[in-house]
Amino acid sequence: MMDWTHCPVVERVPGKVSGAWLFKNTRVPVRALFENLEGGATVEQFLEWFPGVTREQVLTVLKFTESSLAEVVA
Repeated sequence: MMDWTHCPVVERVPGKVSGAWLFKNTRVPVRALFENLEGGATVEQFLEWFPGVTREQVLTVLKFTESSLAEVVA
């Protein structure tokens, strides 16, 4: 399991969006990125649909996920 506390662009605020991990300073759950990508959306589309999320945040989350998965495999 990934430890999102080490990803600088996400936050979990008790009582905000049921305590889900969110892109910082938004109400957009991190899982929305993965659900949309899995559904065939591009990063560009995600950014259009969720204008409060920045490209930097998305790329940081994807890199964080990639590095976390590499640790699991190693």
